[in-house]
Amino acid sequence: MMAEAGAGGPRLAELLALGRRLWDELEASTEPSSGAPAVQDKVRQGLDALQRAAAMVAQLELFSENEELEEIASADLKFMLLPALLGGLTLKQVDLSRRREHLESAREHFLRFLKLCRNYGLGSFQLPPGSAGEEKSESPQDPAQPNLVAMAMSRAAKIERYKQKKELENKLASMRSSVESGTADEDQIREFYILQIQKWISTSLEEIESIDQELVILRSRDAPRQAPAGPRGPSRPARTPVKPFILTRDAAQARVFGAGYPGLPTMTVDDWYEQRRKQGIVSTPQRVPAGASDEELQKQQQETEEEDDEEALRKARNWDDWKDTHPRGYGNRHNMG
Repeated sequence: MMAEAGAGGPRLAELLALGRRLWDELEASTEPSSGAPAVQDKVRQGLDALQRAAAMVAQLELFSENEELEEIASADLKFMLLPALLGGLTLKQVDLSRRREHLESAREHFLRFLKLCRNYGLGSFQLPPGSAGEEKSESPQDPAQPNLVAMAMSRAAKIERYKQKKELENKLASMRSSVESGTADEDQIREFYILQIQKWISTSLEEIESIDQELVILRSRDAPRQAPAGPRGPSRPARTPVKPFILTRDAAQARVFGAGYPGLPTMTVDDWYEQRRKQGIVSTPQRVPAGASDEELQKQQQETEEEDDEEALRKARNWDDWKDTHPRGYGNRHNMG
């Protein structure tokens, strides 16, 4: 479809002109910080104007895959720059919490612009790796070995793009005054817009390469935060807090110590193990025959130590040893008759 010159009326042209003016002001800005309120206000205004213009271009269907570059009216060529300008302004946003979102959005804008240009045969370039429709390599390359030929070609292409970009900028500078003053003829206007498009092709390729490098860093940084927690084995059940008590060897000792220390409960070793078994903390221990020596009892306790509540058992054993060497009433000298 051939679009008529000035399609969309002055409203569309005004929106594009506003976006271009704000872009130029931001590029020439002397503000010390890109996050300054005045700078970010211009970024928001520019994005709003260009997004509205892009929506109108899509509604008017100014560009089609079924037409050639010659079919586009000279006055309509400037609207091809909308996706590239949107990408450039998107990158000027400084919200770090949305940095990855802004990078991916800008990349989409630049890529849409490059695809549009390639469809009309503007410029000789390849789409960036990973883009839909990119050219496939004819010979597979071992990922473990760097493709030195491809690296050399890429470097040569960058140098050539840089030279072309400088030449384009010089030509645009010499033609700008006549186009903006209205003294240029249609051929000059057409050449001026095509040169602008070719300049932005180089800029878009450079920006996408820079965006891809930054995205790799951001994704590697975010990966540990998003990784699911690995298996850590079965979680241990919460243990019931142990209240203080006197651990005795048998029921006879329990009666004696219970009479002397009414404030603390007494419990035999067997009772203690039975209580812990009911709580699911230890398994039923081997019973020790009555009259067993201290060494046998200590051996049994050591065999179940890994499953017991280490802190409670340690305190109980220390208390038992202390009683063996200190008679009842030791240290209580205040009430002596």
